[in-house]
Amino acid sequence: MTREQAMVMIARAMSLTGLKAAQTDGADASVAFTDAEEVSGYARSGVAAAIRAGVVTGKSGGRLEPKAFVTRAEVAAIVKRLLEKSNLI
Repeated sequence: MTREQAMVMIARAMSLTGLKAAQTDGADASVAFTDAEEVSGYARSGVAAAIRAGVVTGKSGGRLEPKAFVTRAEVAAIVKRLLEKSNLI
């Protein structure tokens, strides 16, 4: 599973937990990353929502690495942040 696929799944899980992404002026949250153009079209809204909610952070060097495979450790950290920000743990 790629990082962008994981972010899309987390964005969908956010709707189940009631976690809302921070409102912005319409700017895509992923543009802050140097490789934002690598995010697939289908994943852009999910990636942006996960970033705005603070559930997903980038990697070193200001990169998002959307096409890289997500590790178990990254998934654990993302799920933990989702549950904490949703006040479920």
